[in-house]
Amino acid sequence: MSEKGQKKPLAGESACPTRLENLPRQGGTQPDRPPGSFSELAAQIERYLAELERRGVSPHTSRAYAADLAEFLEYLSPPETEPPEPAALDTLTLREWLMGLYAQNLATVTIRRKLAALRGFFAFLRRDGLVKTNVARLVYTPKAPKRAPEVMTEEQANTLLDAVAAGKLERPHPARDVAIFELLYGCGMRVSELAGIDLEDIDRAEGWVLVRGKGRKERQVPLPGKAKAALERYLAERPVMRDEPALLLNHRGGRLTDRGIRGIVKLYAAFLMGDSSIHPHSFRHAYATHLLSSGADLRAIQELLGHARLSTTQKYTQVSLVDLMRVYDKAHPKA
Repeated sequence: MSEKGQKKPLAGESACPTRLENLPRQGGTQPDRPPGSFSELAAQIERYLAELERRGVSPHTSRAYAADLAEFLEYLSPPETEPPEPAALDTLTLREWLMGLYAQNLATVTIRRKLAALRGFFAFLRRDGLVKTNVARLVYTPKAPKRAPEVMTEEQANTLLDAVAAGKLERPHPARDVAIFELLYGCGMRVSELAGIDLEDIDRAEGWVLVRGKGRKERQVPLPGKAKAALERYLAERPVMRDEPALLLNHRGGRLTDRGIRGIVKLYAAFLMGDSSIHPHSFRHAYATHLLSSGADLRAIQELLGHARLSTTQKYTQVSLVDLMRVYDKAHPKA
């Protein structure tokens, strides 16, 4: 889907595959075009994916929904058979599809995401008058298991950040890498938000950074002292690229992608901490949990994280209670 004038992805990176012909079939084969790709259903899926891009949905969500809808199209396209038109799909068909997902022993969160992709697609069709009912909303959603996210302690987070700053891992752009870690932990932003920051989004004088979250919703996040100092060091070394507004640059002088940031974080965490499970979102969890344990107001944390619902932020209270019980069990004589 690349257009003339767009930068090609770096080696090891992939452009957002939001067209059906870019997606592999189940089993790993790559046909010239996927089954049913000339059908009315396939055409409407293409329109919906294009709509997601226009709305500024995150590349990660777009990729996931594109893959989910391609699998749904394949399910409805047995050999030598065209899939039904959108208006012909009913709850029985969707329930059979859902039973097939359960038969694959997929994780509950994966099934919920696939169902969410389908619900969004049918909402799009209903808005355009192509179906009368969003039949995907009539299908039961499996309940996701409630579990508190794994969170680094303050000591673990600071140990990792100090080790990154000490240059224990020889890297070609150490100042940039330090800035990445300080911004992730100091500002609690999503990896896609960090990758999307431009130079003009940073108010160095007042100590604020403009962050664009899900749906391109903007919020301002305070820039703590260590993150600001790391930024100043990086900006003093950052090459001047007149046609590139991005704050974080890759080795070719282009914008560092969220995938690139994930790779950098995983590399440092594995080498310095021996823990490859640490990823950018680990710092967002730590940011929220450590603020809460230090007495920050839950609604203030909601604003800082850019959560649309307070219930999303409340999961961090569960983490704090788990930590509290751990301390109690360890220290109380009657535990």
